[in-house]
Amino acid sequence: MIRNILNTWRKGSHAMDYGDRTLSFVCRRGFHDGKVLSGPRSFFGVEDFLDDDNSRPYTYKKEKRPKSPHKHISFKQRTIAYMEPFSLDVFISKRFVSASVTHRVTCKQVAVAGTNSKDIKAVLKSRSDIPACLAVGRFLADRAKEADVYTCTYTPRERDKFEGKIRAVVQSLIDNGIDVKVYLD
Repeated sequence: MIRNILNTWRKGSHAMDYGDRTLSFVCRRGFHDGKVLSGPRSFFGVEDFLDDDNSRPYTYKKEKRPKSPHKHISFKQRTIAYMEPFSLDVFISKRFVSASVTHRVTCKQVAVAGTNSKDIKAVLKSRSDIPACLAVGRFLADRAKEADVYTCTYTPRERDKFEGKIRAVVQSLIDNGIDVKVYLD
């Protein structure tokens, strides 16, 4: 039996059957000449497969399935991005404040303002206080008007509360002629 196995290895191909799983190898002259058609589990315990073009191996990862694949999406959920196409994004850190108006369908930023820009940085004493937030809102409103955007929506992030500096930016936009619709959940 060992002779038969060694003879098949010398001839160039070998296949072993382990119950429901078959291991197949193609061996030729050198070590790297043959391609592995299917192999044993890898060292890390994850099976390695070959790409469609068999050029490089990749590791198979189990994808997350959606919780309910046949969930009904309402008409409002499907059309809200087209009815209210512009959204406001406000980011406040300890060092600076930035805000932008983004088109929801194309994901392009229409207007951007921040305390790191040269025109605002020179005027301000501090880059992260309430007057800086008001200045960012004023500059953002001017740039949005130049781009013919007069309405936008704002939904605060989960960690953000609609008070203080964020409210100052939104209030400054409203005072300078941009109609902001705020969604609080």
